[in-house]
Amino acid sequence: MRTDIRFDYEAYCALPETGPRYQLVDGDLIMSPAPTFWHQEVLVRLLCELRVFVERENLGKVLCAPLDVILSDEDVFQPDIVFISAARKRIIATEGLRGVPDLCVEILSPSNRSLDVKTKRLMYARYGLPELWLVDPDAHSLRVFRLRDDPHRASAVHRAKDTLTSRLLPGFALKLDKVFAP
Repeated sequence: MRTDIRFDYEAYCALPETGPRYQLVDGDLIMSPAPTFWHQEVLVRLLCELRVFVERENLGKVLCAPLDVILSDEDVFQPDIVFISAARKRIIATEGLRGVPDLCVEILSPSNRSLDVKTKRLMYARYGLPELWLVDPDAHSLRVFRLRDDPHRASAVHRAKDTLTSRLLPGFALKLDKVFAP
């Protein structure tokens, strides 16, 4: 529901911690309903694989929502998964992340598909996010966007039978059938 009320980070922080999750997108408060079971299953599988690899290689931190990624006073997102490289750990703050991570993963749900695919993807590009993964649990696909190269076109589209790799994570190779298995 759209209103003419504009929020900033201070007003966003004053919201109760219980209840629905919110994001602040261009000053608009966006409520995110609870994710589906399948969304959460895919999230946990992907999170575990990423976190084990990043910790083993001592590359940085991997975290999951709810976690505020504070891009500006009017843009506070809660990506499903984030990777912050050791070289960029200075963005880690008590209240979340103050700045853009190295990688954001958004897992699509019917309620957030348009927001993640259109609005947030372009805003992530505007803020300089190097890489975005859009995961579609229903289609068993994962699109990789290297936003600095081209925010409008996926640089790779992976299906369940494929192996996911990333320039950001040298040596990382994940067979996606582990993520999308029933």
